[in-house]
Amino acid sequence: MRTSLLLLPAVVCWLSLPCLARAEAAPETKKELVLDLGGGVKMELILIPAGKFAMGSNGGNAYEKPAHQVTLTKAFYLGKYEVTQAQYRALMGANPSEFKGGTNPVDSVSWDDAQEFCKKATANLSRDRKGAETKPLADARGSEYVVRLPTEAEWEYACRAGSANKFCFGDSDASLGEYAWYRANSDDKSHPVGQKKPNAWGLYDMHGNIWEWCQDLYSGDYYRESPAVDPKGPASGQERVQRGGSWFHDPGVCRTGERLRKERRHAAVLPGPTHAPFPRLKNGAPAPIFWG
Repeated sequence: MRTSLLLLPAVVCWLSLPCLARAEAAPETKKELVLDLGGGVKMELILIPAGKFAMGSNGGNAYEKPAHQVTLTKAFYLGKYEVTQAQYRALMGANPSEFKGGTNPVDSVSWDDAQEFCKKATANLSRDRKGAETKPLADARGSEYVVRLPTEAEWEYACRAGSANKFCFGDSDASLGEYAWYRANSDDKSHPVGQKKPNAWGLYDMHGNIWEWCQDLYSGDYYRESPAVDPKGPASGQERVQRGGSWFHDPGVCRTGERLRKERRHAAVLPGPTHAPFPRLKNGAPAPIFWG
């Protein structure tokens, strides 16, 4: 799971779909943020700039078509790594993961669990280290931060990091092992975050290791009608989107354009030798969007 961090102008801070701060309009905006989750546990986030990209793949599955131009008008922060088990425990007080390890990505997390994590992460921004209420965390212009899962468009844009290829680094399956834990090199388990190469924007494990939840509802036909600007997914549906593939999968499932759907209460992806870990709070659980 990977999370995103959003900037909320104070005048709309209670809207369910807040707008993101524009990096180009805020030269004082930091390129990276570090969140203090308490107990010495921190979360690193990277600023993702506003921009345009081609979403989807005409050479992929039917639900990845058509490739279409998308514009994201607001910058946002995304977790540098997938949400770790130590980070999840710091806010939730429990660790549901099957593959235990403090620096491993949290697994076996449902979409609903990810929402609760993000809710607590947002509340944590307004508390000092002793738990007392303080002024909400804000940027230099007074825009407040909110933590949520990335939209599917935000996730793919951040994963691509300027690339139009199958993977963030190119099209070669043979090079995937340099960037991802997947079926050929994972030894049938997840691994500590950040051990492979990052993409061009400094995000780790965007391919493989753990599936990552997105905020959106899922529709296999959505790309045929998706808005060209700041798409947020279909208005109705029964399932939520996951992205990135996992340690269990072959390269084709770890591609940037691949999409998975799961019921929101589902907390395991595959009935493998063990249950495959679910999402990335990351920015995974989702690493919060701020956290991704």
